[in-house]
Amino acid sequence: MSTTSHAHTEKDVRDFFDQTLSTYLSFWDGDGVLHTGYFADDTDDDYRAAAERTSGILAADAMIDGSSSVLDVGCGCGNFLIHLARRFGCRGEGLDLSVERVKFAREALAAETGLDIGFRQGSVIDMPYETGTFSHVVSQDALCLVPDKPSSHREIHRVLRPGGVFAFSDFLQPKEEVGERARKHVYDRVRWNGGYSFVGYQTVLQEAGFEILLARNLESHIRQTYRVLGRTATERAGTTQDAAARDWMLAFAESCAEIQVAIDDGEFGWGMFVTRKPGDATP
Repeated sequence: MSTTSHAHTEKDVRDFFDQTLSTYLSFWDGDGVLHTGYFADDTDDDYRAAAERTSGILAADAMIDGSSSVLDVGCGCGNFLIHLARRFGCRGEGLDLSVERVKFAREALAAETGLDIGFRQGSVIDMPYETGTFSHVVSQDALCLVPDKPSSHREIHRVLRPGGVFAFSDFLQPKEEVGERARKHVYDRVRWNGGYSFVGYQTVLQEAGFEILLARNLESHIRQTYRVLGRTATERAGTTQDAAARDWMLAFAESCAEIQVAIDDGEFGWGMFVTRKPGDATP
């Protein structure tokens, strides 16, 4: 795992996502769905449906049901946890560094009725939960941004019950070293220091005490996500009257093209992992 010459801190990550929320909502998805999509095939260009498919696959792999107590780490705008509570009736909490995203999640939850979930601002490396609180910990495309990844794995292991499931998707760094172009458009763009390869991720999870139940390498889906988003940004830039918004969309479209190059060069990837904390499951 390599890092940038300037190692980004939790504050850097929090500030970036606080400052960019409104911009991303205005372009990417107004409901706050801001994660990678699992596409039906090479011709599929429905980002929202692909993003919802990712959530469905992860929930099924994690074996979440009405008895589950779920922690969503890096919950962002809260969509995944709200989806789980609606569909399964599970209990849970979402935790995120970003004050603005937690505020958005709480406002979205206020529009719901009968959901036994909540959202809290905080860090995954020092979580405000008792040991063995949750039957499931889930995450979508967020843990890569944690500067101290070993501490986050230890904390997730701690708050899980024996027999509990840790299921998540995350960005990958297939090569140990990446070029300046990938560093600019992929890593530094979102304050990401560096990550693990597909195999390397499984190794560190095992070292943290997890059993690997399932691992999916989803490189083709992340490439298609940025192909679809890049085209969407270009199309919207051609119709917007706001010069600042148009410049942002065109810059984002350029980054989307560079991200696809980084994927083809083995400098960026995406994976999904399902793991288990050893021990007998408890109610």
